[in-house]
Amino acid sequence: MKSLETDKLLKRANELKNNSRFIDSLRLFEKTLKLCKAQKDFGKALECQLSKGDVFRMTGDFDKAIRSYSDAVETSRKLNDMVSLADAKTGIGLSFRGKGDWKNALKTFSGTLRFYEKLKDKHAIAFSLWAIAGTLRIKGDIPEAISTFKRSLDMFRSLNDNNGKGYCMCGLGGTHRIAGSFSDSLKYYASANKLFTKIGDKFGQAYSYCGTGNASRMSGKYKVAMSNFKKASSIYKKIGDRVSYSYTLWSMGTTQKMLGDFDSAGDYFRSARKFFTATGDQRGLIYCKLGAGEILFLKGRKNAALKHITESIDNAVLYGFKVEKCHAEILRSYMLGQINLSCYNKLGLKLIFNKAPFNFP
Repeated sequence: MKSLETDKLLKRANELKNNSRFIDSLRLFEKTLKLCKAQKDFGKALECQLSKGDVFRMTGDFDKAIRSYSDAVETSRKLNDMVSLADAKTGIGLSFRGKGDWKNALKTFSGTLRFYEKLKDKHAIAFSLWAIAGTLRIKGDIPEAISTFKRSLDMFRSLNDNNGKGYCMCGLGGTHRIAGSFSDSLKYYASANKLFTKIGDKFGQAYSYCGTGNASRMSGKYKVAMSNFKKASSIYKKIGDRVSYSYTLWSMGTTQKMLGDFDSAGDYFRSARKFFTATGDQRGLIYCKLGAGEILFLKGRKNAALKHITESIDNAVLYGFKVEKCHAEILRSYMLGQINLSCYNKLGLKLIFNKAPFNFP
């Protein structure tokens, strides 16, 4: 009877998770995990630990996610389940990535990718490539990120995996936007949104709405951008995704900045900063500091602005964020009277800014 009860709870928890009802699913996974441990059912306990890690990660609680995945690593070793061990390590890598720790993320993914390649597990290989591509984006290796996303997309297409295809297209939308290819970015996000709407993936829909908003923002379509950001933020709030919601707030702030409403922009940046602080996202905090610094400059407070920008450069160097360092250096050069876009060229980005406010991608 107890085994049937845990099966029922686990099934319901997974249904909630798959429907992006993360907070509700977490309660059930925790309840089921206690039962599994009491029954010494380590196989189901492992499933709960992995799923708890996923939910913590999706809602931006990266430290708890790492702890849960680490528990799964231990259980996998007890069961001699090497596939689940690799899956747990992949989760740890994704959690590192969420915190902006791209070095540890890449190190983790390179190990799990080798394992999946030995197994010839095509789905796991495709997922690993997607994870690596997103990490390269954070690092600032944009051309390599694009080529890796394309490799992953090709594999997901061959596997007919709609979720995989959708998330790769979102990744390609984001990387093309950073590279300065805004029309390509919009096409990828539009395709992803169509796919996610068809399969009913709420998280994917929100992700692609936010991406569509950013691609529209880069083309100067600010009304369209805000409409998409509002759709995305509504879903993110419902499912409890603090990470994506934070970036959506930053995007809304940047849109208001471009429209000249600096007070509203500042409010959005401050709200985003609170969430980035809570999730430990150092890259997000740099973007908020850049936005706040630029607003100070536009309000005539040059010295205070330069302090913000210098701190942004220092933090970008500390964490190894090449694109963000470039944004900050260009903004500082503009504030000092002579804009220098050379670092974009070095990174392979076709971005041109002549006058503040800067519409950073």
